[in-house]
Amino acid sequence: MPPAPTLDLLLLPSWLVPVEPAGVVFKDYALGIRDGLIEFIGPRADGMARSAVEVLELPGCLLTPGMVNAHGHGAMALFRGLADDLPLMTWLQDHIWPAEGRWVDEAFVRDGMDLAIAEQLKGGITCFADMYFFPKIAAERVHESGMRAQISVPILDFPVPGARDIDEALRQGIALFDELRDHPRVSLAFGPHAPYTVGDANLEKVRVLANQLDAPIQMHVHETASEVQQALEHTGERPLARLARLGMLGPRFQAVHMTQVNDDDLALLVENNCSVVHCPESNLKLASGFCPIERLWQAGVNVAVGTDGAASNNDLDLLAEVRTAALLAKAVAGSATAVDAHRALRMATLNGARALGLDALIGSLEVGKAADVVAFDLSGLAQQPVYNPVSQLIYATGRDCVRHLWVAGQALLSDGRLTGFDEAALAARARAWGERIAASDAQ
Repeated sequence: MPPAPTLDLLLLPSWLVPVEPAGVVFKDYALGIRDGLIEFIGPRADGMARSAVEVLELPGCLLTPGMVNAHGHGAMALFRGLADDLPLMTWLQDHIWPAEGRWVDEAFVRDGMDLAIAEQLKGGITCFADMYFFPKIAAERVHESGMRAQISVPILDFPVPGARDIDEALRQGIALFDELRDHPRVSLAFGPHAPYTVGDANLEKVRVLANQLDAPIQMHVHETASEVQQALEHTGERPLARLARLGMLGPRFQAVHMTQVNDDDLALLVENNCSVVHCPESNLKLASGFCPIERLWQAGVNVAVGTDGAASNNDLDLLAEVRTAALLAKAVAGSATAVDAHRALRMATLNGARALGLDALIGSLEVGKAADVVAFDLSGLAQQPVYNPVSQLIYATGRDCVRHLWVAGQALLSDGRLTGFDEAALAARARAWGERIAASDAQ
């Protein structure tokens, strides 16, 4: 029998959580990477018997799939803290939209995306979904970073930065889709903003193109009770029902927020096999409502988790987000067993990958999948003693415990340090933007 091929990298953690199969924790296992893929998972002794170019001991570390941030607005990191403690529509219409109209250009998106990518990598996120302006610039920054992402083309009924109207936005989206068709790490989706900002005719254009290109659709839906109530008053129809009537729903549809879910809504989500992206901290901060994720989960709906943008959160910390999601789910469901630690981790990994249509490639540690892997250091005082490493990760660990991160086998974070970014330069650029924006507001 010929010898097994030499591994590029052999990882030797204290614990390994594959996520699939569910609820499993392996102790003293090894994970081997070759050509960007996971080639070996097995007991440490078997791993040590394999030849490897590099062997990395990870004592006290928990190895997990890279986390998937299923919804955000990356470049809005440059608006972090700009308009805090306001209700959603006041925050959006009186502060964020005017700021975007004044400041958002290609340079803003370039610097904001770099800041967002770096923050997410340092927090254990290997893949994210982004919905913001100048998607071509966003895709270029993801490509350069080595990270993985779904970039959504923003669609609204009115002009936005980078597109004078919806037809121009769609033309740009089609061109970008063709450009990214064979990209190994960057994919494209359509991002109609919300039911109240996109009319039926334009939603029909999006539906036709998404079907032709087999592209996902990500959309803010049922974010607040007032959104649903206003729709009922104006049309007599709930927003999700309207989207179903227009043929928008389906397995590629990613419904973001969904704080308002009645029996009819739930039936539509299940019938159309939609994914829901839960953004608990943004919803809490804007007092938008509570997504009933335990009810959705028990009905068979795929529930992923997202940070939303740093302007409404105010960070891109998915580990904290999923902890909030788990705790909030227990209170909303009235059950301490709702969304346990393993299911919380699944929401942030495999469920997110499934929502983005990437679950055959990422989201779990399985032989043949891409080597998108994170090592969390659980050796600190705040994590002792470790009875259950997954519980310690979800309930007792912060993103500062991320030690190493790989995307497609490439180390993008090594011993807590970014390999592809100058952190001081990133911070300086962000401060410069902040000074300019603050000075203009003071005038």
